[in-house]
Amino acid sequence: MADSVLKIKSYQFALQIIQLVKNLQKEQNEYILSRQIMKSGTAIGALIREAEFAQSKSDFIHKMSIALKEANETIYWISLLKDLSYIDNDTFIPMNSNCNELIALLVSIIKTSKKNLKN
Repeated sequence: MADSVLKIKSYQFALQIIQLVKNLQKEQNEYILSRQIMKSGTAIGALIREAEFAQSKSDFIHKMSIALKEANETIYWISLLKDLSYIDNDTFIPMNSNCNELIALLVSIIKTSKKNLKN
């Protein structure tokens, strides 16, 4: 998984999340929701990196599944920020799209890994 698409996209997404949080805290003095999205949004890539050195196939699936949960939680925080008018559609749409792309990749990897584990 050296320079996999998932690894690259999750890292780029973490950078987007960090920039979003910096803007939320600097321009809008918003700290509670921004901490939540920082935690979940950056955890996705960290868990993917952890999975690279999983102790077993089951451990790999477990770490990827947690990354999937964090991505789903991040969608929640992004939506909440949009609905509370902390971010506009120009910010929401690409971030939501990028996170949904990560979710799709994670789901695919988890399904394939589970299938391969059974064989």
